[in-house]
Amino acid sequence: MSENWNKRTNAVHGGTRRSQYGEVSEAIFMTQGFVYDSAEAAEARFIESGDDEFIYARYGNPTVRMFEERIALLEGAEDGFATASGMAAVSGALTAMLKAGDHVVSSRALFGSCLYILEEVLTRYGVEVTFVDGTDLTQWEAALRPDTRAVFFESVSNPTLEVIDIRAVSALAHKVGATVVVDNVFATPVFSTAIEQGADVVVYSATKHIDGQGRALGGIILGTKEFIRKTVEPYMKHTGGSMSPFTAWVMLKGLETLSLRVNAQADNALKVIEAVRDHPALARALYPGHPSHPQHNLSMGQMEKGGTVLSLDLKGGQPAAFTFLNTLQVAVISNNLGDAKSIVTHPATTTHQRLSEEQRAELGITPGLVRLSMGIEDAADLIADVTAGLDAAL
Repeated sequence: MSENWNKRTNAVHGGTRRSQYGEVSEAIFMTQGFVYDSAEAAEARFIESGDDEFIYARYGNPTVRMFEERIALLEGAEDGFATASGMAAVSGALTAMLKAGDHVVSSRALFGSCLYILEEVLTRYGVEVTFVDGTDLTQWEAALRPDTRAVFFESVSNPTLEVIDIRAVSALAHKVGATVVVDNVFATPVFSTAIEQGADVVVYSATKHIDGQGRALGGIILGTKEFIRKTVEPYMKHTGGSMSPFTAWVMLKGLETLSLRVNAQADNALKVIEAVRDHPALARALYPGHPSHPQHNLSMGQMEKGGTVLSLDLKGGQPAAFTFLNTLQVAVISNNLGDAKSIVTHPATTTHQRLSEEQRAELGITPGLVRLSMGIEDAADLIADVTAGLDAAL
């Protein structure tokens, strides 16, 4: 029945498992282990577990399974594996499938921790990584080889908001038999159709929009049942990156209001960018949902809305950016995004500070760039707040 429901309905009801008590709110099965009726039953379960049979919380748990099934329905994936954080999802999806001698092609514009996994961790174990300008299809085509095992990119890059053509890159990758892994955080499960567009594996930091209220860390790896259960699950359950039952319950509650929140956030982002994009303090104003964005048409084709994040590049560099941040009264300074509260950060000194000055310049992360994750506050208050910050930065 849930396969025929729309996203908003599945976000509330998909994957629900009720105990004998018939609870309305999903139960938290706060247990690390499970009891067997007999020694023979224990032996049988370790040989092969059924859909409603569990062994150990690191392998699976009823509350966690509800979250996995629900978000898989939203994303249009066959299955999912919930992880302890978004970075556990990124590193788990890649490390589970790769071995020494494999080749990976990745977009260059990535979150700092994603770059660390690709530049430092995978290469340490003999994986070769080639970086490309993710918006340039000729670079993707030139970098892909017969031994390319995977491609990786953020569908919308953090924090410069470049939009990658999922269909085109997936088609090129599939010609050489590569698995397409997409970090889809900025698109959100509400606006995303990445699997329909050609992605094989989608990862989310559930810490962001899915929780959406700053409460818990979590992540999810989504893909085919074969990939999740034969490749991801063995790796994750033995290396310990699984989601806790309580976190899964928090994420289930977040999914119930996900569509309402991210639609309101995206609407606020568009209103703010329309109000301030011509402010004299700005060198650039970036938002995929606005026609001024160089990939606006692609963004609308892939997501329908421009997402919840915008970036502003202040002419006065870091001093102006810091003045802007310190002037804001509604938006809070933090390094998270996707929250119901508006959040602002200065990437060059926080999320991307480990990059060299040359790397930041290559990615367009200037000293004046600030990233604004729009919340669900009143749009007029947000516009007044951002405008006041820009006025102060002149």
